[in-house]
Amino acid sequence: MSSNEKSRELSSRLAAETYVASVCFKLGPPQLIGAELEWLTHTVDGDRPSLEHLATVLGEYAPRSIAPDSPAWALPGGSTVTVEPGGQIELSSAPYASVRELQQALDSDARVIEAVMAAGHVGMTSAPADSERDAERLLVLPRYCAMENRFTAIGPFGKLMMCNTAAAQISVDAGVDRADVTSRWQMLEAIGPAFVAAFACSPQLKGAPAGEWASQRMRTWIELDNSRTDVPSTGDPVSDYAGWALDVPLLCIRGESENWEAPQGMSFADWLDDSGPIGRPPTLDDLDYHLTTLFPHVRACGHLEIRYLDAQPGVEWVIPAAAFHALLSSPSVTDSAFALAEGTAGRWIDAARSGLEDDDLRGTAENLLRLAAENSGDYADVLFEAAERCRRGESPAALPTTRPSTDKEPV
Repeated sequence: MSSNEKSRELSSRLAAETYVASVCFKLGPPQLIGAELEWLTHTVDGDRPSLEHLATVLGEYAPRSIAPDSPAWALPGGSTVTVEPGGQIELSSAPYASVRELQQALDSDARVIEAVMAAGHVGMTSAPADSERDAERLLVLPRYCAMENRFTAIGPFGKLMMCNTAAAQISVDAGVDRADVTSRWQMLEAIGPAFVAAFACSPQLKGAPAGEWASQRMRTWIELDNSRTDVPSTGDPVSDYAGWALDVPLLCIRGESENWEAPQGMSFADWLDDSGPIGRPPTLDDLDYHLTTLFPHVRACGHLEIRYLDAQPGVEWVIPAAAFHALLSSPSVTDSAFALAEGTAGRWIDAARSGLEDDDLRGTAENLLRLAAENSGDYADVLFEAAERCRRGESPAALPTTRPSTDKEPV
């Protein structure tokens, strides 16, 4: 171990928890919003494109995970490109001060990538679940080998999630201080089931066990490994998250070999207590990497990453983005949203299974979207329309195609 690595060793659980709290929750006035959008990819005959073909097609935008010598340029609007294990394309936006700016930049970048991919005869489908192809992992990086091995020991959902699903993730600032973080976190968690129901549009997933679900994509997250998706709550998300992160079993351990498998059932806290099974003490770099293997419904990454939404048809991802932005626009609005959602908070399974067929979830979703519309401005009309859609019990796929476009002012 080098002297630099030695200096980054962790001395105790308290030191590790303090570090997690500091890096996962960056405090400051909430100002920015970002998004990550995913698309399924296919060749002209419907197969998955090879990684070699994707690297060639993406050129200078190709991520180094598939093209180690690529410059991995950002797109003109600031988005970066990632390729997911099943060949899905992900665009991660730069952060912006408004939903309008975010939409303009991200939709523009999406059009650039769609044109690049089309020129290489690769199609992109904005669908949250692959209903036609068996799950097939293309990326053979040690991280994903270890993930598949661990998840397969639990059931089929890990591989399905990795290879056959796509999401729309929205990121927002954590909060100005610890009290603000608590309010924002608790609201985003509480409204989650209602928003899962409101934006569920993945009833079919090839390879999923029998059962009718409004969001098969969310089902995969619920089923794959609840030890790394469910954060306990005592009312202080900062300390809850820091303690939970250390107790989650290790998914993989980075090393120089191709085998990143971690000892079965060993948590990061166990590693701190006894480094014998791994052969060295953990470092801050190890902890940083461990944090990337946690998949809660709201993930703390310095900012708050909202991970519970299906990929939306076309450019409709902007509707939940505008809703989150509006519901976080002031402490009073955030408190009102939390109060509206208390009755359906925690009902993740019901939301993923029944969607808007559940009367209580439908009512909560409608009321939350109306509250968002009343506090939105630019996106008020489409949020009111989304509330009406929920009242009628319609999924996003049933909406007309007249969505807000960057070619004109939002209606």
